[in-house]
Amino acid sequence: LRQFPEEFDDQVCTSLLRTLCQAPCFPCASGGHSVVQNFTFALTDLEGNQRFGFCRLAGGFRSCLCILSYLPWFEVFYKILNNIADHLAKEQLNELTELLSALYCHPVPQLNSPVNLEFPSYFIAPDLGSLPTIPESRNLTEFVVAVDVPNMLQLYGSMLYERRILLTSSKLSTLTACVQASSAMLYPMYWQHIYIPTLPPHLLDYCCAPMPYLIGVHSSLMERVRGKALEDVVILNIDTNTLESPFQDLENLPSDVVSLLKLQLKKQSATTGDGVARAFLRAQALLFGSYRDALLCTPGQPISFCQESFLNHKSSTMREFLHNAVHLQLFKQFIDERLEKLNAGVGFSDVFEQEITNSGLAAGKECAATDRGGALIHTMKSKTNPAVRNMYKYVRSPAGYTVFPVHWALIAGAGILSGYGGVPGGQRYHRGMQSCLGAEDSRAAEVSQGGAVMSPCEGSQGWGIAGGCSRVSV
Repeated sequence: LRQFPEEFDDQVCTSLLRTLCQAPCFPCASGGHSVVQNFTFALTDLEGNQRFGFCRLAGGFRSCLCILSYLPWFEVFYKILNNIADHLAKEQLNELTELLSALYCHPVPQLNSPVNLEFPSYFIAPDLGSLPTIPESRNLTEFVVAVDVPNMLQLYGSMLYERRILLTSSKLSTLTACVQASSAMLYPMYWQHIYIPTLPPHLLDYCCAPMPYLIGVHSSLMERVRGKALEDVVILNIDTNTLESPFQDLENLPSDVVSLLKLQLKKQSATTGDGVARAFLRAQALLFGSYRDALLCTPGQPISFCQESFLNHKSSTMREFLHNAVHLQLFKQFIDERLEKLNAGVGFSDVFEQEITNSGLAAGKECAATDRGGALIHTMKSKTNPAVRNMYKYVRSPAGYTVFPVHWALIAGAGILSGYGGVPGGQRYHRGMQSCLGAEDSRAAEVSQGGAVMSPCEGSQGWGIAGGCSRVSV
């Protein structure tokens, strides 16, 4: 076991992550695969803040390189893992140490800006406010290649109803990519329940959990999973592109929204760009965009959300869906966050708000709702406190995203698998980043049986990275 920096001493976290990255934890590690597989796992602390483990597993090796970060920078971290693996393969340990040190000490990069090092390493910090694109997003690309449009729609419906959902595949990289891409379909909302991109064999009992979950299971474990007392579980077999569900969730969504989404996905699934992601974004805007009409602004009082108003003006099919949706954890969390930002004067002019305002989603009531939403913003500006008035300039800004302060740190305390121990999971990387502010521990955690870990930290003024070898001499 090697780590960088060497002084990291969070034994609980290290022990847990070592277990996750051991070859026996993933059956495909010894299954004769000759290719390199990239996959992810998720850790959630006791506050619900989530970190991602980005792993590189080479065929024939019983070791795993891993980077740990709150940021879902999949392509960036996979590229760094490849650089680390190249140094290890060439036994360039001194060069590797220099690379890790350079990354650790490098100032936090601005979003969508290039990072050049003195070594043959170059990447661009992604803009988390933009939609994922094909082929740049590995997760979305693998998802679209593996899953056809009808099953995408069925899966989307099941996620909107917060079902217990299992995805399975014989390839770890495809499995975790599809789990991550599935979660991204909900943007700007986030899966709030148990979230495990790769489930280790010794934790299969979590498939029997009574609460909603989104779990990836390697196909070699599915016989054991099916032997358990599974009830009302949606199962997507990625290898065979088949979906099993005891529900009619897609049929319960408003038919006009489903028809438009289906049409757009069929047009965009074979093309490059952000068309697939934008199709789901538009569906989310059609379903939930009128939330702005239900924001109440009373002089001297915090801005609030009126559920009755939200449900009042919809068609019968939309009203039936929304009567269920307002009780979903993903919607409640979305509204709570919007209200928190409004009342704190923090802007949230993201692509979702732009889609509601600018894309002409529907005629009639929908257009009127957009106009009323604009008037509501003006009302807020004139009636609310100065902090909320300051928010107005962000709402009106053409920028696609108002960025949180970028400080990276390692949260103190034991990490646990997302949703384990009764802690609700959720792909909430931005919440993790915010919770990091002021953290004093600038050390990064080693998270592999023999590998590399990265955790950008505020105290280090840069990136914490760990790199290493394995039990087997490399």
